[in-house]
Amino acid sequence: MYAVIRAGGKQYRVEPGSVIRVEKLAETKDHQVEFDTLVVSAKDGEIGRPQGEARVVGEVIGQVRGDKVLVFHYKRKKQYKKLRGHRQNYTAVRITEIAFDGQRFTAPPLETKAAPAPKAPEAEHAASAAHQAESAEEHKKKAAPKKHSKAEAHAAGKHAPSHHAGGGKAAGAKHKGGAKPKHKK
Repeated sequence: MYAVIRAGGKQYRVEPGSVIRVEKLAETKDHQVEFDTLVVSAKDGEIGRPQGEARVVGEVIGQVRGDKVLVFHYKRKKQYKKLRGHRQNYTAVRITEIAFDGQRFTAPPLETKAAPAPKAPEAEHAASAAHQAESAEEHKKKAAPKKHSKAEAHAAGKHAPSHHAGGGKAAGAKHKGGAKPKHKK
């Protein structure tokens, strides 16, 4: 059983229990929304316009926002760039009932998740201790060898000669780049 409805300038194929995201709808007190019905089908493969009154009723689950879309305006050679972001507002709706020609198709009730049974404190403590021991062993296996800093290597006498050994203007180094120094006459 499905129906094709119109909402927000778009058409949606819905079944009882399906959740759709439509353009933002106005808030209602009872969180119920009724849609315009275009086509109704009682069986797969059969499509027909409703002869009498056809209703598609949904329950508003919540107001959500879509992903950010970046709008970038650019004109080459003119130093013109403009970046704007946009997030579209949507309403999440769960289809609860489709009714036409004296037939009613309703969605199954939502299942509520039961809270997990609390564990005994001793069993919880033993499980966390075993997990910590396993993670410590894995960490030891994956640890990389320690790298020594340059200061420690220099103190130990393992300092490699640098490329800047004693070089400077006082040692007769040539000038590289920039303005040349002026000579006194």
